[in-house]
Amino acid sequence: MAYRVMVSERPGRPLIRCERARAALPAGSIRIKVGACGVCRTDLHLVDGELPVRNDVVVPGHEVVGRVIELGDGVTRWKLDDRVGVPWLAWACGTCDYCRRGRENLCERALFTGCTRDGGYGDEVVADADFVLAIPEAYDDVQAAPLLCAGLIGYRTWAMAGPARRLGIYGFGAAAHLIAQVAVAEGQEVYAFTRSGDVAAQDFARRLGAVWAGGSDQAPPAVLDAALIFAPVGNLVPTALSQVDKGGTVVCGGIHMSDIPSFPYEILWHERVLRSVANLTRADGEAFMALAGRIRLDTVTVPYPLDRANEALGDLRAGRLQGAAVLVP
Repeated sequence: MAYRVMVSERPGRPLIRCERARAALPAGSIRIKVGACGVCRTDLHLVDGELPVRNDVVVPGHEVVGRVIELGDGVTRWKLDDRVGVPWLAWACGTCDYCRRGRENLCERALFTGCTRDGGYGDEVVADADFVLAIPEAYDDVQAAPLLCAGLIGYRTWAMAGPARRLGIYGFGAAAHLIAQVAVAEGQEVYAFTRSGDVAAQDFARRLGAVWAGGSDQAPPAVLDAALIFAPVGNLVPTALSQVDKGGTVVCGGIHMSDIPSFPYEILWHERVLRSVANLTRADGEAFMALAGRIRLDTVTVPYPLDRANEALGDLRAGRLQGAAVLVP
């Protein structure tokens, strides 16, 4: 039986639609009928050739929501028609030093959905049964798709920042619009930084509870306790450091960023912390899905038919999206 996919055959080229024949299902895996797949900035980096590691030919997409239509040998955790989500981390070895220390996100042999393993830009996807997540029932497929990366990576980035009464968020896109709602629900003040002059994004941030919104070239009205950077712009690192208080933390939440310019030690001094986030763990996924079940998040989405995946990527590349693009096969 054949199914449709959108394939990245070479970095820098548009995706190509093609049909594939079903392969035998490996033991421990499940086959999923895709209901929706989010379009993430990581997909854009992959298609544009900005990621150092990827398969030569790969189906992108790692924010996948769908129903189980086939079970591989040995799968007992799921049953047919269960609704599941497929995130970025597709597999980890469980035996390397990182895995043994509970840091499977740094696994030496990890595989990643839509990058080193085919993802969800298609009608079907195969996933390791131990690395998929249950989806809160309060969200339909399109609403749930951004939770699988924008939500998960946003959550890990937010958690890495630690306690912060005043939280700055640079780059108000898919991840930021979700984690801002979490932060507000948890009693934090959110200060949103957008592209200079992007009034629509600033209004959007205020509607989601931000106490202030302005351009990334502006100073907020209060000193920040922590800042999260989701925009892939290295120049924002010294900017954010200059806005956080003594002992504050700046967390870079993206997989790719342009070069960080040199900056004076003075803005790092006084025990400020600069750190990055890489991938996620299954524990992150379970914790965030539980939180998303408790705090009803408004996932602002822009649906596209599967065949318009290149258009969705183009709108993301050009900054024309408010919220998250989602492909619907």
